[in-house]
Amino acid sequence: MDKPFLKRLRRIDPYVPGEQPQSDDIIKLNANENPYPPAPGVQQALRDFDASRLALYPDANGKALKTALANRFGLKPSQVFLGNGSDDVLALAFQSFFCSDEPVLYPDITYSFYPVWCDLFCIPYETVPLDENFCVNIRDYDRPNGGIVLPNPNAPTGRGVSLAFLEDLLQHNADCVVIIDEAYVDFGAQSAVPLIEKYENLLVVQTMSKSRSLAGLRIGYALGSETLIATLEAVKNSYNSYTMDAVALAAGEAAVADEAYFQETCCKVVATRERTADALRGLGFVVPPSLTNFLFVTHPDKNASDIFAALRERGIFIRYFKLPRIDNYLRITVGTDEQMDRLIDALRDLL
Repeated sequence: MDKPFLKRLRRIDPYVPGEQPQSDDIIKLNANENPYPPAPGVQQALRDFDASRLALYPDANGKALKTALANRFGLKPSQVFLGNGSDDVLALAFQSFFCSDEPVLYPDITYSFYPVWCDLFCIPYETVPLDENFCVNIRDYDRPNGGIVLPNPNAPTGRGVSLAFLEDLLQHNADCVVIIDEAYVDFGAQSAVPLIEKYENLLVVQTMSKSRSLAGLRIGYALGSETLIATLEAVKNSYNSYTMDAVALAAGEAAVADEAYFQETCCKVVATRERTADALRGLGFVVPPSLTNFLFVTHPDKNASDIFAALRERGIFIRYFKLPRIDNYLRITVGTDEQMDRLIDALRDLL
């Protein structure tokens, strides 16, 4: 039967998230989640939450959480934007700031949601190749563009750049918006937040999914000049004024309040990351330096897809990307010490 309406449907290749196995005996190292629970204050906020508040709309402006974040970063609440995870924030930023005919620039090996948003919103873009060590060459961005997106540190490579690098990038791209995606910045990279007061075209995007163990609540935010944040708010309120729910707002505020727990869990992840990297190198893996909560590894004598499949059969889930340049690499989330020991034992048996 003829179905002419099918010709009118949008066709797009969507982002594919990491698999979410339901079994409790799975070691899940494939989505860069934090292996530790949220801060005690978050758990208390959830226990104390009055469910009757769910009958009302949440605070569309998220005033309390914006104020908490502004105080932590030395900014004004009017310089903070909230969203339903950093993916929501980034999608709104793409719509808000990438409106020219010039192409948006970002690395060729990076977060695979960027091209999805560009295709969805009809934004022209060009990818800029990383070098053979998966590092960014800053001079490659000295050309006309409609905006720049740079993750620091990058995913899935795990490499980061310095604050001086970021300032150089901003100085040479003053006529467009530069977005620094800092989803993993708390595990060792330098944040661009200190540059916000100096560069009105800088937007820094962060998330509570990784370092604050709140992936299940979807809390993201952007930090920038009042001009950029006001534009984001206008676009959000033309789309969905209530992007964050009341539970997430309460939990996010409690998470920001517990700085000591935040620092403690980040340090634990970093220590486990370095210990695991050394163990993997001892098994013959090539492990580039990582400033994230994951490791990006390859073995010169073994096929990455075979290792991925063999570990999966043993109940250990990691991430494999069948993509140009990285199709023999694996991305391994840093779990607890016990989980990483089991991973190393399994790899030792396989190799």
